[in-house]
Amino acid sequence: MTNTGRFTLPSEENFAEETKRLAQLWGADAIRNSDGTHLDEAVERLGKKIYSAYFPTRAHNEWISLHMDETPQVYLLTNRVLATGKTVDVPLMAGFYAEQLQPNRDADPHVYWEVIDRTTGEIVDVSHWHYDPITDIVHIEHVEEMHEYTVSFLAYIIWDPVEMYNHLTNDWGDKEHEIPFDIYNPATRDFVFRTFEDWLKNNPQTDVVRFTTFFYQFTLIFDQRHREKIVDWFGCACTVSPQALDDFEEQYGYRLRPEDFVDEGCYNSTFRIPRKAQRDWIEFLTTFVRANVKRLVDDTHAAGKEAMMFLGDQWIGTEPYMDGFEELGLDAVVGSVGDGTTLRMIADIPGVKYTEGRFLPYFFPDTFYEGNDPSIEGLDNWRKARRAILRSPIDRMGYGGYLSLAAKFPKFVDTVTGIANEFRDIHERTGGKPAEGELNVALLNSWGKMRSWMAFTVAHALPNQQTYSYYGILEALSGMRVNVRFISFDDVLEHGIDPSIDVIINAGPARTSFSGGDIWQNPRLVATIRRWVREGGAFIGVGQPSATNWQGRFFQLADIFGVDQEVFQTLSVDKYWPQPETDNFIIEDLPDGVEAANLGEPILNTYPINEQVHVLKASNGSVQLAANEYGAGRGVYISGLPYSATNARLLERALFYASRNEDRYAEWSSTNLECEVAYFPERKTYCVINNTDQPQRTQVQRADGGVDEFDLAPSAIAWQQL
Repeated sequence: MTNTGRFTLPSEENFAEETKRLAQLWGADAIRNSDGTHLDEAVERLGKKIYSAYFPTRAHNEWISLHMDETPQVYLLTNRVLATGKTVDVPLMAGFYAEQLQPNRDADPHVYWEVIDRTTGEIVDVSHWHYDPITDIVHIEHVEEMHEYTVSFLAYIIWDPVEMYNHLTNDWGDKEHEIPFDIYNPATRDFVFRTFEDWLKNNPQTDVVRFTTFFYQFTLIFDQRHREKIVDWFGCACTVSPQALDDFEEQYGYRLRPEDFVDEGCYNSTFRIPRKAQRDWIEFLTTFVRANVKRLVDDTHAAGKEAMMFLGDQWIGTEPYMDGFEELGLDAVVGSVGDGTTLRMIADIPGVKYTEGRFLPYFFPDTFYEGNDPSIEGLDNWRKARRAILRSPIDRMGYGGYLSLAAKFPKFVDTVTGIANEFRDIHERTGGKPAEGELNVALLNSWGKMRSWMAFTVAHALPNQQTYSYYGILEALSGMRVNVRFISFDDVLEHGIDPSIDVIINAGPARTSFSGGDIWQNPRLVATIRRWVREGGAFIGVGQPSATNWQGRFFQLADIFGVDQEVFQTLSVDKYWPQPETDNFIIEDLPDGVEAANLGEPILNTYPINEQVHVLKASNGSVQLAANEYGAGRGVYISGLPYSATNARLLERALFYASRNEDRYAEWSSTNLECEVAYFPERKTYCVINNTDQPQRTQVQRADGGVDEFDLAPSAIAWQQL
């Protein structure tokens, strides 16, 4: 087994000897600097590939402090203020962090701002309000008593949100705040490219320019107590400026409102059903960003270096799954690996030469402190990622943060040694090829391919009570023996359903981009899916799939699922339930039975639409799991699917059942659901992984009918040559 390569090590100043030792121990062939650090010359002489983090739009206060009207801007929505008389005052910065944000006092507020009566939704005429730049208060006259009012205003971002987060997390004290800048301004754009040209000349030792990232930060706004107030990893809120708005109007023929950005306080969350204005702005922004990214990449290549994009921080405007991403010419994409879903989000990106994952934990003092054992998180992160690597391998791995912290924890150092060697061994044994997928599964939502592996996410890989019942679907699929794609409602309406698809999944809360909302009132969409299922297709709904109030139904595909939801409109119509079943392929091998399965946040008052439906689990008068025959096809309903070994097995069996492939299920399946199997026919080999920190025993049935037995140590992987 090769014990060197495919590994990037973070380093810092005055740490050369330990860097050398850990580079040898972990088999690093590349070394990178972390935020706020530089590499010693002794480290650069180790003969490793050198990554240099490069921030195109920050870390140059000497420029931007003289041009503070060229920082990025964001539309913010004030708190709602109740009118108790004929006038009302709305303070702009109440609830916002003044060290991060500052109202734009330069552009005409009556052109670029908006005051709204939130009780009626009407725009307040500009003649009825004025802004006091001394107090940052908007005074509104001729208001309606007991109505609530808000102001949508432009604000400058005067402290880079990521550097601010690092600053506060690491207690950098009096370190100067890094001010971001916006390349939409021609003078700043010229400065960015001139500065980068000089940097390339002055850094001949750099082999890979690790752009962190490019120009526009995802939405990350803090409150007056330095806490996150608005965080949306996909948010485009921090991308606006008066000039960009004017240019948009010229190109698209209509003017965007402030409301198109603040969106009633939702800030165009990815859960919102995307509207024309939002889609047009993403297209406008992406076109601008990509043109300038291409220029940076070309300059990098001309200097004989590789260009790597970090999928995070200022990644907005790149959208790696939108058509044309490959035209940027990037050599690589690197991203943070929080679990199997985020691993796939990186690994599946098309159009780059290689992909790299930055594994957790990050070498920060919030994890590396006396008394803590970071190896626990390290192994947990590796087990989650490994399932996905076997299905869609990244080419390289590494860590981030401050190596001097990690070096103080010998057990963690040994753990990473084992992980790095196992990662390289997987590549050697598989040739970097993915394991075989047995079914083709498509997730159907408003975003489709553009947000592949990005559904149900609020903040990058962080748990959320309202979404874990859906995010678990992605996490289960990320390491499952299926091929996964993402399709949109528009895809189905324009092109029909690809005949290679075996199963479609529609999942999410009602009235969201993931469930679909009113798109399900389109008769052509519903008819297309019904015809496909009746002719042998398979459709799985999770949560409130196809949900919209229409023609007396809430789930518009209730006839496929066999389940609908009572939304208190048909309480006078009796519902009769079939007896719940205990014998069905979907629940056949759940060790503690279906009653022990945690099927997520309850979807209240879901009921079978007839007595032919196979109800497999119900709780408190609501269906949680059901199967339904539909012509030559099948439908399955699941109330929710938080990630667990049990739920991953349940979903896998549901996929094979719905597509009528039960006879293919046993081959290359583990009898122990805590273990999973990955089969590589070209290499005539397969492996079994233990996804827990406890010993596990399992059996695997081969394609020839033979059975292999395995005793696996905690977190272990075992290989079998055929």
